[in-house]
Amino acid sequence: MEKFKTSKETRISLTELMLPAHSNFGGKIHGGYILNLMDQIAFACASKHSRSYCVTASVNKVDFLNPIEVGELVTLKASINYTGRTSMVVGVRVESENITTGELKHCNSSYFTMVAKDANGKNIPIPGLLLTDKQGVRRFARSIQRKNESTLRSSRFTSSKFQVEEYLEALKTENVSLQLT
Repeated sequence: MEKFKTSKETRISLTELMLPAHSNFGGKIHGGYILNLMDQIAFACASKHSRSYCVTASVNKVDFLNPIEVGELVTLKASINYTGRTSMVVGVRVESENITTGELKHCNSSYFTMVAKDANGKNIPIPGLLLTDKQGVRRFARSIQRKNESTLRSSRFTSSKFQVEEYLEALKTENVSLQLT
């Protein structure tokens, strides 16, 4: 196994024409279909980096920024942003292109945490990430920050640690009615 790889070595992209079968009742491309494509490209990128089967451990926030129309080309781009011992964060960017006007739209970006597995389903070590530019350092550092925030968020809201009193004031400005007993 190689000790380190650059993100450029395992970067991949996928382009697909959006068909009526991919649309929702509103006539736009179904978000679930796009999420499926994103998961597939994250898997391919992670597997290429690790040279092993990978599974999706988590998906960071997905915001749908612009709708995708039937007949547009959708391009998904994936690259490794972070590597741990057995896991990696794959950044996925989705863009659509109107093939008659050439207009490009950034539709969404997300971060998939993928874990490398052996034939028995056990986690296995992966190559590290060789950072070669400031953009790579920024992406790696941002992934560490997201990981730390996720851990803090998860632990703060566990039943045993949650303090209702800390949030009552903030709830006064929300569309909620409290009738605590």
